[in-house]
Amino acid sequence: MIRWCWTGEHGAVQERRQERRAADTEAAAAPAFANVALVVGSTGTVGAALVDMLQSSDAPAGPWKVYALSRRPLPPWCASEPAVSSSSTSSPNAAAAAAVVNLQVDLADAAAVAATLAPLADITHVFYAAWSPRRGSAAAVAYEANRAMLRNVLAAAVPSCPALAHVCLQAGRDQLVDPYDPVMGTPSAARHYSEDLPRLVHPDIEDVLLLELPGFAAGRRDRAAAVTWSVHRPATVFGFSSRSGRNVVSSLCAYAAICGKEGAALRWPGSRVAWEGFSDACDAELAAEHALWAALELRCKNQALNCTNGDVFKWKQLWPALAKHFAVEWSGYEGEDKRFKLEEAMAGKEAVWTEIVGENDLLETTLDDVTTWWSVDAVINADQEQVDTMNKSKELGFFGFRHTVRSFDTWITKLKASRIVP
Repeated sequence: MIRWCWTGEHGAVQERRQERRAADTEAAAAPAFANVALVVGSTGTVGAALVDMLQSSDAPAGPWKVYALSRRPLPPWCASEPAVSSSSTSSPNAAAAAAVVNLQVDLADAAAVAATLAPLADITHVFYAAWSPRRGSAAAVAYEANRAMLRNVLAAAVPSCPALAHVCLQAGRDQLVDPYDPVMGTPSAARHYSEDLPRLVHPDIEDVLLLELPGFAAGRRDRAAAVTWSVHRPATVFGFSSRSGRNVVSSLCAYAAICGKEGAALRWPGSRVAWEGFSDACDAELAAEHALWAALELRCKNQALNCTNGDVFKWKQLWPALAKHFAVEWSGYEGEDKRFKLEEAMAGKEAVWTEIVGENDLLETTLDDVTTWWSVDAVINADQEQVDTMNKSKELGFFGFRHTVRSFDTWITKLKASRIVP
């Protein structure tokens, strides 16, 4: 059951639903779907939550048709509907009766993106939640790669979709901290982070949306209609998908499972500040709700918005809960000389993970499939408390929230139930 926690637009949604019910006598001429979403990065934490949410019977402005776009084939925990490859000769529109059409394409391939998105002229909303970490690359190279991916999507979708109304971009705190050291870099002196703080001057994926979207829109067939946008900057995301460039929960679960397999204690690798200080997080479902709310709320046009659960937590609250899930002993912060990087400590553990998968009848995955050690290291080694405010969203009518400790527990439970972790 989706918890719609905003005002203003909710009334408009109900009004539209009443209008649709009143038009039932003309159902034969009515469209099958009220809106059509393109979810880019559909197997990531937020993307997967968006696809699930838009299929719900109570999704505002629905019913929705969803084009779910990912780079790789669907993982085993997704629906079994075959994906439409960028090289396929069949048209996605042939599956118009389906609520979700799965598409597979490499966003770095501009020609393939154009070929895949060209037939999708019915898109009304784009939700871009893709990110390629490009580990091992220089920061400038990695950021330009991600900028190019977004640019390829906008260049293909915006001019060819007459009904396109809004583009949602999932970004992050990169506008306030060093882009490739997102937590341990030198952040703005202001605490906490507000949407009113100026962005740092460095190449950012947001630039593509803010500076280049008008140029793509200039080529639209309905030149009088503008395409609005919203930027969403979630805190550390807690979610389900093992297909994510920054999946903290599944990585920590794998770490705990490896500790259990080797008979070792679950040691805290990070800083004292992260252990004892306040942190914030964003539930993947809340991030999805926030994106859909902004896409429908007129007052959110061309706004950048933070997104967090609305509370704060300390990692020393979550660590015992993680250990309990995997039946291992744990230890907390033990001093600066005992800090270590998970990326280094978990190197060479691939065979251990293979044994864990086999012994527990898990879905077949590699350790790289379910972990992003570098992103966990960045989060848990913070040397300064960093929290956001959602005042702008609240002022505009969004009051969604999550209990972070329960959110953490819920996603671990789902990962276990889905046989991704033991």
